[in-house]
This record gives sequence, C-alpha cells and structure tokens, in this order.
Amino acid sequence: MASVLASLFPKLGSLGTSDHASVVSINLFVALLCACIIIGHLLEENRWVNESITALIIGLCTGVVILLVSGGKSSHLLVFSEDLFFIYVLPPIIFNAGFQVKKKQFFVNFITIMMFGAIGTLVSCAIISLGAIQTFKKLDIEFLDIGDYLAIGAIFAATDSVCTLQVLHQDETPLLYSLVFGEGVVNDATSVVLFNAIQNFDLTSMNPSIALSFLGNFFYLFLASTLLGAGTGLLSAYIIKKLYFGRHSTDREVALMMLMAYLSYLLAELFYLSGILTVFFCGIVMSHYTWHNVTESSRVTTRHTFATLSFLAETFLFLYVGMDALDIEKWKFVGDRPGLSISVSSILMGLILLGRAAFVFPLSFLSNLMKKSSEQKITFRQQVIIWWAGLMRGAVSMALAYNKFTRGGHTQLQDNAIMITSTITIVLFSTMVFGLMTKPLISLQLPPQRQLSTVSSGANTPKSLTAPLLGSREDSEVDLNVPDLPHPPSLRMLLTAPSHKVHRYWRKFDDAFMRPMFGGRGFAPPAPGSPTEQGP
Repeated sequence: MASVLASLFPKLGSLGTSDHASVVSINLFVALLCACIIIGHLLEENRWVNESITALIIGLCTGVVILLVSGGKSSHLLVFSEDLFFIYVLPPIIFNAGFQVKKKQFFVNFITIMMFGAIGTLVSCAIISLGAIQTFKKLDIEFLDIGDYLAIGAIFAATDSVCTLQVLHQDETPLLYSLVFGEGVVNDATSVVLFNAIQNFDLTSMNPSIALSFLGNFFYLFLASTLLGAGTGLLSAYIIKKLYFGRHSTDREVALMMLMAYLSYLLAELFYLSGILTVFFCGIVMSHYTWHNVTESSRVTTRHTFATLSFLAETFLFLYVGMDALDIEKWKFVGDRPGLSISVSSILMGLILLGRAAFVFPLSFLSNLMKKSSEQKITFRQQVIIWWAGLMRGAVSMALAYNKFTRGGHTQLQDNAIMITSTITIVLFSTMVFGLMTKPLISLQLPPQRQLSTVSSGANTPKSLTAPLLGSREDSEVDLNVPDLPHPPSLRMLLTAPSHKVHRYWRKFDDAFMRPMFGGRGFAPPAPGSPTEQGP
C-alpha cells in the first residue's frame, strides 16, 4: 500500500518514500475523519443512521476504493493493532463515559448493571463456548482446544458499548440508556478481564484447583482494577485541592487531570489489571471530587476536552474497523473454504442471540423482584430493547480476536484467518443490521406517551454535545442531593431497596469524611481568581 500511495503523489524534498507514504496515509485518514463528522452532522436527525454507522460505511467505501487503486493488494491505510486500540483509542472513550455519567442514574441501577455486566457476561461466555464446542466439531474444526473455545466465548461476549451509546439517547430513554450504558462498560471490562485470565491459565487439564484459582484471579482483577481507578482519582483530587493550581494557572489543572486519568489506565496495564474498569471508575471519582476543586474555566475546558477526545476516538474506531474489514490478506486464506467461514459466522451469531437472551430476561426478572416501585421495574418491552441493543459487536471483539489469532495484525494460518474473518463478518453484520434497526425498534416497542413520560424525568438536564448523560453545571451532584429517605428497619430496607439504603449511608460518610479531605461540591477551595478568569 505504501508504494501505491507514494506513486500517487510526488516525493517531498526531505522525506523518503516510506515516510512520504505515511504522511499521505495520515492526511487521507484525517480527511476521512472530517468527512465522517460532516456527514454524521447532516444525518443527525435521520431515523436509521447514526454517526458510528456513517463512519463504518465510509470506512468500507474507502477500503473498496483503495482495494481497486492498489490492484487488490491492500484495502486500508493502517493495519489494525490491538495495542493501538487498547493504549490510545479506548481510554478517552471509557474515561469520558465515567466522567460525564449521571451518577444517580448509574448507582440507583448499580445492582442491575452489575448483574447484566458481570454475571450476564459470564453466562453469555459460557453459552457461546459450550455451543461452539458442540457445533464446531460437526464442521470438522479440530484446531481449537478448550482454552481457544473459552477465549472465543469471551471475545463474542463483549458488546459494543460505543455504538450503543449513539443508538440510545438519555432524552428519549433514560432508564434504558442507564442500563445499556452501564452494562456496556462493565461488560467490556469483564470480557477483557475474563479473556486475560483465560490466556494466563492452562485450561487443557481442568481440575477443581485450577477452576478455583481461575475464579479467584478473575475477582482479584475486577476488585483491584476498581480500587486502583478510585485511588488514582482521589489522589488527583487531593493534589489539586491542596496545591490549588488554579491560583496560578488553569492550564496546569487541565493538564494534571488529563495526565492523571491516563496514568490510571497505564498503571492498570502495567500491573496486568483491567484498564477499562480502572479508567472508568477514575472518571467517576474525578467528576465527583477533582472537578469541583478546579476553577470554573477549568471545569468548562475539561468537560468539552474529554467529550471531544471521546468523540474523535469513537469516529476513528469505526472508520478504522470499516477499512480493515476488507483486508485482502485474511480473506485470501479462506478463499478455498468460504462456506466454512460463513458457517462459523452464522453459528456464532446464533449463539450470541441465545447467550444474550439467556441472561437479560432472567436477570431482569430477579431485578424486578428487588424493586417495590413499578416505575423502577424493567418492563418486557424494555427487556426486548436491552436484549436487542446489546447484540452489536465492535472494536473490543476485534481487538481480542486479533490478540488471540494474529501476530502483529497478520496471520499466515488458514485456521486463524477463518476466526478473524468470522469476527469481522459478525462485527459488520451486527453493527449495520442491529444498529440500523434499534431506533425503529424503540419507537415500535415504546408508545409515544411512554417516551414522553420517561423524558420528563430528565427534562432539566441540558443536551450534551456527545454524551447524553452529561449533567448540568456541577455534573450530577444536584441529582445526588435528594431528601433523606424514610427509615424503616435496616434489614427490611436493605432487602427491598438496597441501592437507596447504601446511597443514604454513603452520603453521610461522603459528607463527613471524604469531601472535607478530597474536596468536592461545597468543599472546594476558595477561588481567588486567576489572570485568565479576570480577563483583560
């Protein structure tokens, strides 16, 4: 591809052929990003197409053009790399999700979200793995061992939270958005943790000791990642509160928040933890404490900076996946066995549908048993939407598949190529078909009056540029200052409304100990003003 691009443009004086080809590739990619933003804006009110699907279609079309120009040698400007995805692209998306989420919506539904995101992912992984074991053998697929089948379960249990956030909107369906959004983040973290745990264990000779060790490692990664993210967020709040950078420079405040957020992700990767879970909870803690310790100009700057970085990363992802989907290298290896690749894709897609249904409806039933108010219960129509919206697979599945079945983004084995092309097929099919039909499905399942009554609960929240859960002014702190709930017997209250009970005790602890030490709304340092804020 480099030689083809270099031949299209004359060499720059000081650049070699390979360097110039890289510059051309980057220029074209940036131009495509601009096109995605412009076309996505023009189609913003379209009932069927959202920005992620727009970027995916543009990526596919670009791949076709490059394929024709290169004479069938290449179809993309960049080679898909799981390192690029996990280290540079994913962190701003997940951090912004945690930083700009309405914490009340998230934590009121926290138990349901954790059930869907953690338990549901394990159930889906088990069903996909067991189904693949039973069906792949009938296709004479002999190259996979038990570890590979479990890895396949983890790969395809990962939903596409990025696409889901653009399909559902807080203004239209706040409860659904809260559940699908929260599940998507926890699901991604659980899938990656589960995948890494599978990779670190020899599961060919399974016994009770290995199974217990595997489960212990899984829960350790989950808990340690959460604590690391919260700890890094608290450290940033404490540093900014004590030193108060805004007294001298708003730039230092913004820079420190960005670097501390990224540091949390890198520390998690350094200690082999889940960076997704770490940076997500770091974002929640920083929005609760750190964000209130900075000046007003820093608050506006950080809010829009994080949202913009997340938006660009999301657009980059789908454009990237769209172009890589037509990589001719992988499709050549399955050229003599196209029927096998189609069969594998169809079987896995069916298992994804079954695996998601196996936990959404039963866990929704259990969640409804714990809720007394009918307004908080998940109706059957909402359960159908949750099931449908989580059927999409995206870049996390792609990255995990590349990690398992390629080396440096390339594969020379037909068996591995079959798994990669099957993953690409599922990602494209699920994103295009399920993504296109989600909005009409919501309109069909939820009557207009139902949608209006649902919207009224968030009517005081201004619409965000890219994150529908953006709160007003002080994020979601206003939502948290609700009157104290009545105090029935503690055990009964904990069983019937555990989230409210825990929330009431947390508020007391937060006001008495956490905010005086780490800052936050009502405990921020005095703002004497800086030259930037005072103006000329």
